[in-house]
Amino acid sequence: MNTHHRRAAALSPFTRRAFCSAIVPLIALAFCPIASAEEAKAPAGQRVFYTGHSFHMFVPPMIDELVKSAGIQGHVRVGQQGIGGSKVIQHWDYPDDKNTAKPALVSGKVDVFTMAPHLMIPDPGITNFVELGLKHNPNIRFLIQGSWYPYDVAAPAPGEPDRRIKDNAQRDTAKIEDLQAAIDEWRKRMEAQADELNKQHGRHVFIVPVGDAVVKLRAMVAEGKFPGITQQSKLFRDPIGHGQGAIMVLAAYCDFAAMYRMSPVGHKITERSVSDEQHAILQKLAWDVVSNYAPAGIAVPAK
Repeated sequence: MNTHHRRAAALSPFTRRAFCSAIVPLIALAFCPIASAEEAKAPAGQRVFYTGHSFHMFVPPMIDELVKSAGIQGHVRVGQQGIGGSKVIQHWDYPDDKNTAKPALVSGKVDVFTMAPHLMIPDPGITNFVELGLKHNPNIRFLIQGSWYPYDVAAPAPGEPDRRIKDNAQRDTAKIEDLQAAIDEWRKRMEAQADELNKQHGRHVFIVPVGDAVVKLRAMVAEGKFPGITQQSKLFRDPIGHGQGAIMVLAAYCDFAAMYRMSPVGHKITERSVSDEQHAILQKLAWDVVSNYAPAGIAVPAK
């Protein structure tokens, strides 16, 4: 018996088992290549119906483009129902001869249903759509887009000064902490309604924190960290807050991240006003915000 065999024989049964446990996986790895991120299987396509206002209804065609770029098969835009400046209840109350959202839910052929509240939360329309959708598809998910505030901040309470902007140029001197405070208050009210619905029906209602992403983008612009745009006002078309290209694609990247629970990084939307460098920043920003926000459905909720 040579020296090597004598040493092996001297090993205790426990040591031999530990040795084998360590070496076998290494041998397996040598012959089993690890799939790269690019080779990872794309998620299954979703059947999506969109409802909302002008801060959301540019999203559907952008999602279609992202899905193709990501190699997702089976995605279907079931339909969409846009009403300018709408609350969700307005979509619920829309006349039957025009309402396409309700029949889509009744068909049971919708996997993801989007809503975009406007100023009013809680919104009974959200509750109504959730209950109708779950009645016909117990696996449906509802995405509530938490948009950025029109006119930057909320309307004042009685007796308080009105801090809403009157001119787009006023955004250039906006304080980021004021913008974030308004979004925080708005988001917390959405979370309260979503939490209540999820307690009743299971976890089917999720929030897409687009408003938070927009505030972070504005902070980057104010700090000179977003190439090509040096003024916050250049992100918007009017005092109301309709977004220019960067805002629009950022919202779409956020919605895509929540819808497919995957990063939009590397999957660009065709938007001529946004450079490749800007797209890369916006993709990462969207993923960072959405993936770290538990109510969006990607991060693990805190206990």
